[in-house]
Amino acid sequence: MLSRSTRSMVTFSNDFMIGESLREFPAGTYEILVEEELLQGLSFEAYRRTGTYLMVQGRGSNAGQTTMHMTTQEDLEHAMACDRALSETNKHSEAALSPQEDMT
Repeated sequence: MLSRSTRSMVTFSNDFMIGESLREFPAGTYEILVEEELLQGLSFEAYRRTGTYLMVQGRGSNAGQTTMHMTTQEDLEHAMACDRALSETNKHSEAALSPQEDMT
């Protein structure tokens, strides 16, 4: 089965939570990894998303470590919308995804 990975960056201006996780992540720039698989048997090329991950760099005693937190596109977009709303209230910059980079 053929698969591809794309990476993008998202910047949060405020501390945030994503999905049902009770963990709060600090404001900053985070890498997003999206994994997709090629759908076979179609007359055109199409991919299905198999995973979305928030890459979190370790801090303090965990510096140098990276963890992958599985999430969904919907949860990611919701976290970004919440950050945008809070930023507008606090007059900070908006969170935004950078264009995806195809890593196949």
